[in-house]
Amino acid sequence: MRKAVHPPPVARPSKRALPRAGRIPRFAGMTDSTANTPNDPAGPWAIPVRRPLPGDDKRKSTTSFPRKVWNLLVGIKDALALIFLLLFFVALFGLLAGRPNAGLPVSKGALVIELDGIVSEQPAEIDPLAALSGGAQLKEIRVRDVVHALEVAAGDDRVTSVVLDLDRFLGGGQVSLAEIGAAIDKVRAKKKPVLAFATAYTTDSYQIAAHASEIWADGIGGVAIAGPGGSRLYYKGLIDRLGVTAHIYRVGTFKSAVEPFLRSDQSPEAKEANLAYAGVLWENWLTDVKKARPAAKLDAFIADTAGAVKAAGNDLSKASLDAGLVDKLGSRMAFNRRVAEISGTADDSKPWEYNAIPLENWVAANPPEQKGSAIAVVPVVGEIVDGEAPSGVAGGETVAQHILDAAADSSIKAVVLRVDSPGGSVLASEEIRQALLAAKAKKLPIVVSMANVAASGGYWVSTPADRIFAEPETITGSIGVFGILPSFDQALAKIGVNADGIATTPLSGQPDIFGGVNDEFNALAQASVEDIYARFTGLVAKSRKQPLDKILPIAEGRVWAGGTARQIGLVDQFGGLPDALAAAAKLAKVDGDFHAKYFEDEPSEFSKLLASWSGAEEEQATALPRGWFGIAAMNRQLTERRLVQDLTMLSQTGSVQASCLDCRAYLPAVPRSGQAEAKGFLAALATLLR
Repeated sequence: MRKAVHPPPVARPSKRALPRAGRIPRFAGMTDSTANTPNDPAGPWAIPVRRPLPGDDKRKSTTSFPRKVWNLLVGIKDALALIFLLLFFVALFGLLAGRPNAGLPVSKGALVIELDGIVSEQPAEIDPLAALSGGAQLKEIRVRDVVHALEVAAGDDRVTSVVLDLDRFLGGGQVSLAEIGAAIDKVRAKKKPVLAFATAYTTDSYQIAAHASEIWADGIGGVAIAGPGGSRLYYKGLIDRLGVTAHIYRVGTFKSAVEPFLRSDQSPEAKEANLAYAGVLWENWLTDVKKARPAAKLDAFIADTAGAVKAAGNDLSKASLDAGLVDKLGSRMAFNRRVAEISGTADDSKPWEYNAIPLENWVAANPPEQKGSAIAVVPVVGEIVDGEAPSGVAGGETVAQHILDAAADSSIKAVVLRVDSPGGSVLASEEIRQALLAAKAKKLPIVVSMANVAASGGYWVSTPADRIFAEPETITGSIGVFGILPSFDQALAKIGVNADGIATTPLSGQPDIFGGVNDEFNALAQASVEDIYARFTGLVAKSRKQPLDKILPIAEGRVWAGGTARQIGLVDQFGGLPDALAAAAKLAKVDGDFHAKYFEDEPSEFSKLLASWSGAEEEQATALPRGWFGIAAMNRQLTERRLVQDLTMLSQTGSVQASCLDCRAYLPAVPRSGQAEAKGFLAALATLLR
């Protein structure tokens, strides 16, 4: 048997014999591909090579999970930045495209005054959240823009006629309507035709239309005059049923602002006062319309509208035509053809289209002249509230700062306060008054110009004036104050919830709206209201230079029309803003020309963009009502908003109020940005009643 011969073992050097620099580490999982033999050219020092293992052909990820999340977040951030950048440029384009360009020439044609919505002294700023979420907000047209546009158009040959589009007009204060009517008369005095169109006319829209040379109505419309008046809601029965206790602190026999929470009907004193000034407003309306349209059988038509309609075969439009309230019956297309006959058309193949000059373009191309000395005009418009507020609401800090800015302006010779407010917070009203006193201390004359309403807190801010101007239609007075505080102890007890605790003094934890308000707090609150009322009447007596015993009988919270207010000394003379400016210039001893310089918050560019967008949406969706029933339905919605405002007022416990709720019925009931909303239980109730 052959004996196996084994090769001699290869002597391997010890680890110590290996040079330290040349040592090759062996890693786990690494094996030699071939055995090192003496015949191997690489020798025992060859670098070991890793053998292929199963799965090596699959690519392994080297990115950790946190890094993946981070990359995802960065991608989302980049996408959002791109979207916002795109929206920015779209908004910028829309803003530049939608703004009227004052540099563009205005073509010759008919000036179109499209009053879709309401007219007001100071339009409220568009609520961005409501606009972007599709919420409806009534369009507001500034009165002075309409008046200025008409006055310029009267003497400008580029305007061949004026079109009053009142199809979706929802109204305004009577002073504002009278000012627009007077401006229309100036156009007609220049022998320029003024044509009005609406499907149906109401009290407010007809007051403007009456000044036109031609009044058109749709064949399915007509004229329906209601006049001032109506009912309001009284909540005594409801709050008793719910177990809500309304703690009322007031001074004044006629301070009816809190009656809806105390009574189930109107008090005889409030009814007497309301009838008095509503009667004056109605007489002023009749005088204005009859003067503008003397041939119309207005009295007979108003006295028996139903009889006139029946005699016309149940056709309201024909009854309106027979009474001389309208001149023509026809569709909008027929009306447009008539305007085209006067002002021409750009396309003969479309005779129903006429050369039009939009109001916005005309106003932008014809800004008011800035000649001579500057007279500051500071508007106080809307409810007077504490703190800062946007346009359309009179924030105490905001208005006071505007007055102080005017006083610090060396170019200002006098200050005119333009008031169109039913009042509000006493603290905010006093803040505005103190700012006027600071301006007066700098030897600046102070003149007040009252617009539609200057009542309660609106009169409080007027007391520093050297002269007070108002119109016969102005609603003023309401010199009284009140406080209101609800408590819910009885309401909570009905559902098994009670409040209990400790007190170290009689006023500890007061006012306790959950456990009930005690007698000590009630006495303190009433004393505070009486003290503020004494201050109010004292300010009026000092301002009017009358003894206090002569002011007290005309105070008591009673509301007065402007004509009566002048007779009893609350107003110096009749006149509008131009008269107040002239008086201020005279008091300041201004020689030569003067102009108004407004100190107010202008709507932001973003708000203007939202307004233009919402206006375009309204045109596309025809959101506002047309026709008599449509407008009546809209008025119902406005009444519902007043209901929510009443409940909101019940929940506002921040300050003593000098406010005239009845006066608000003669102003459009539009939601104002910046107003506080009802909270909690009352908010839920208000939502259910919407």
